[in-house]
Amino acid sequence: MTVRLAHSGHPQRNEAPPVSLRLLQSPRLHLAPQPEGLLQIHTALHRGSFSGVLSQAMRAAGLGSRVLVCQLLKGGVDQGVGGSQVLCGRLEWLRPATPLCLETAAADLPAGVADATDVRQAVQEIWTYSREQLLKGRLDQLVLDELGLAIQLGYLALDEVLETLGGRPSHLDVIVTGPAIPAALMAMADQVTELRRV
Repeated sequence: MTVRLAHSGHPQRNEAPPVSLRLLQSPRLHLAPQPEGLLQIHTALHRGSFSGVLSQAMRAAGLGSRVLVCQLLKGGVDQGVGGSQVLCGRLEWLRPATPLCLETAAADLPAGVADATDVRQAVQEIWTYSREQLLKGRLDQLVLDELGLAIQLGYLALDEVLETLGGRPSHLDVIVTGPAIPAALMAMADQVTELRRV
């Protein structure tokens, strides 16, 4: 039932309300209970697509999102899962527990620099932790830096990565950065950003 004030100041029934009141009485829009997450890829022929993504991750954490940043091949700080850094109160930043940044396959590491098995396990530890956090739905955003390169160099298995990302919760944004992104991973992406030098 609608009510409208007549010129006499008394309400009259069954008249259409003025346009402004009709807008207020329109059915309310309902947002989805969980927003749809995206699989985003930021790639380049060279390394260097990470800094823009890191600022995006920090902004998301500052606004209350739970964020995990995993730099799969950036060692040098001997960090590992136990030594993760927390920024903005909600951003966890992980690097493998290796004494060097990884640019070659574990099997091709120079003798005496690092034990190939330890290096492979350090990268696998970061992947396993990020995979668990992803599958348990504990995150709003996951950044996997140099994921394609980690696959290409043999530190991670492509099939496991594809299966994991295919099973991510619908609300989770996953951002993959770096060169050497496999075609199968590119095909899964909702958004691809390619950085080029000009």
